[in-house]
Amino acid sequence: MQRGSDRLSVHRDEEMKHELQGLLRSGHPTRTEEWYDPEPVADDDPAVWRGAVVPGDSRTALEAARLELARYLGRSNFPATPSHLARVLRSKNAPDPLLEAVERLPRPARYANAEALAEAVARS
Repeated sequence: MQRGSDRLSVHRDEEMKHELQGLLRSGHPTRTEEWYDPEPVADDDPAVWRGAVVPGDSRTALEAARLELARYLGRSNFPATPSHLARVLRSKNAPDPLLEAVERLPRPARYANAEALAEAVARS
């Protein structure tokens, strides 16, 4: 017995159950919901999704290092020494491998911009 407080009628409720039946049984999106599927990764996207830049790793490239550093450092952080940049990265909860890579850079060095820092991190 319907009490009148439902937003949908019994007939509409049954119709919606029928529409969702394919999705619930299959466990994957049905053809009618292609718009909801995530887009595939482009071929020229950098490999940032693999995680932090790890020094000495063959996957480490200048582009990936630059993008990873750009997540945490802004223009106002430069020019700076590695110890200052490490403090900024620590305060912004940067991944440990990235933080350790910056901490291992030579102490007297001073980086004018993110590009110079990315080159040093990618080389280390």
